[in-house]
Amino acid sequence: MALRPRKKQFYQIQAPLTSLIDIVFMLLIYFLLTTNFMVDEGIKIKLPQAKAAAPQTQQEITIYVDREGRTFLMNQETPLNLLFAELKKLIGGQKDRLVVIKADRAVILNHAVRVMDLAKAAGAERLCLATEKEL
Repeated sequence: MALRPRKKQFYQIQAPLTSLIDIVFMLLIYFLLTTNFMVDEGIKIKLPQAKAAAPQTQQEITIYVDREGRTFLMNQETPLNLLFAELKKLIGGQKDRLVVIKADRAVILNHAVRVMDLAKAAGAERLCLATEKEL
């Protein structure tokens, strides 16, 4: 009687994919929800509303005018008498550089226009007054 050695059965190891898929979906839901709550920190202003607001995609120079009439250039408070010189430095020779003015809706219109005039005198050819899209 000849004895033949039995072939060993190899078991395949499988990772539990169900729990991995659950974790991936939970992470996806977490990131989708948290991105909605991210806000841009900065000066507290309420922009005026417009129906035809469009997002800007290129790098711009931002001037903020808050409710009290204070001006901020790139998140640093800058008095009006120094704003011209600072803008001239930032614009340099780039005439196509966009200057965005974000003025609070409660600010006196004359103050926002003075800031726009200063930006124009500093060499800004492209001016934009920021608004919020009306719901």
